[in-house]
This record gives sequence, C-alpha cells and structure tokens, in this order.
Amino acid sequence: MNLRDNLRRLLVRFYARRVEGHLDHDQVPKHIGVIMDGNRRWAKAAGSTAAQGHRAGAHKIEEFLGWCSETDVEVVTLWLLSTDNFDRPEEELVPLLGIIENVVSSLAADGRWRVHHVGTPDILPSQMQTVLKEAEEATTHVDGILVNVAIGYGGRQEIADAVRSMLLDHVDKGTSMETLAENVDVDMIGKHLYTSDQPDPDLVIRTSGEQRLSGFMLWQTAHSEYYFCEVYWPAFRKVDFLRAMRDYAARHRRFGG
Repeated sequence: MNLRDNLRRLLVRFYARRVEGHLDHDQVPKHIGVIMDGNRRWAKAAGSTAAQGHRAGAHKIEEFLGWCSETDVEVVTLWLLSTDNFDRPEEELVPLLGIIENVVSSLAADGRWRVHHVGTPDILPSQMQTVLKEAEEATTHVDGILVNVAIGYGGRQEIADAVRSMLLDHVDKGTSMETLAENVDVDMIGKHLYTSDQPDPDLVIRTSGEQRLSGFMLWQTAHSEYYFCEVYWPAFRKVDFLRAMRDYAARHRRFGG
C-alpha cells in the first residue's frame, strides 16, 4: 500500500470520527432496512467471481451490525435473497444459497443478534429452512438487535401472504365475509405481515447507486426515509453508514403530513 492510499485511509478515518462525534443519538433510526446491492458489480470491477463478490458482501454484514449496535439501532432488516433471485443461473444460485446459510448460522452463533426470518419459507430449499429455524430458536432469548433476514422475500408476495393469512384466520374464527369486508383495515392486515409487532423501518439504505426499492418492504416503508449510496455493498464503510445516519437526523419527518 503506497503513501497516498495510507493518507486517504487516515483522512477517511478522521472524517468518520468527526461525523460520529456530531451524531445526535436522539435522532437515530430505530429500524434500518438495507438493500445490499452491488456484490456482483464489485466482483467484476475487482476481477473476481460472483461468488467471491457475495462472500465479500457477507463479510460486511457483521461489521455493519456492529456499527448499528454502537448507535442504538434496535431492528435491522437485511435483504439477502429476493424471490426474483431464484431466476439466476444455477451455477450462481447454488453457491449464493450456501453463502447465505453461512451468514445466518454465523449471526446466530455470534450471540449478539436475535435472528428472525422474513420471507416465504416454502420456496426455500429444505436445508435453508432448517438453518433458519435453528437460528431463530437459538437466538429467541438474545437481548440484542433484532435482525430480520429477508430470504426468499418479495414485497408483493408479503402483502399477498398477509391477506391470505388474515382471511384464513377469520375463516377459522367463523367470521362471515360480509363482516370481514366491513371491518378490514390497515392494522388488521399489518398484524399478518412477516414483521408483525415490529416498528416500521425509519430508514432504508440502498447501496450501488440504484435509486429504487425493487419491492422491498412495500407496506412498511410508506413513511420511511431513503438513503441511496453510490458505493457497492462490499465496499460500504463506516463513514458511509454515518453519513446515512447524519442525513436521516437532518430530515424533518412529516409522515405524509
């Protein structure tokens, strides 16, 4: 590493400490959603394989959660695998599934995070379902950040699943369709979302420069703030995280008003 690179790293570290020193912890988001985009493009730019890009992205997750724990964040939702990702070529999908399984197991073994799966389990391989179930059971009583791992997740599918669950619930209770139609409201549907009983995301971060949600938590992000970062996820730094937090704290949240 040359002198210029060392100087750049020192300047970035100094700037990060300065931003962190001015961060208002009373204005910290309680729930952060993260669209971790750019693993493959990072790998291509580095002359690496897609699998190596996904592994680099996986290594970034616990570092990111560590930053969150330093700033009083309570819930983090990580979008690890969308329903659309199952359309990827098998030679990329199979290694990716293995990497994600390792991420979930590592989060559970860490002892600092409470793991919760959000997504449709039925579309996942049986091995993945087992890993998720074991991670949730092993971390049920952990008093730390609640980490939602969005795997096999799609925002439209979540809403469809919530409505289906609500209907089946009221069928079991003997509620007539007329009565249900008269009383259905957003709170009733919300109780059947994957994130039922959790606060909605205050802040959604998306890396790689893409400025769209791609179906991420469509219901829950109605009043969320968004922060779009140019860097690819494996290259996401603490200073980038602190900038997102500072940007969030500087905004006046009107909740549609």
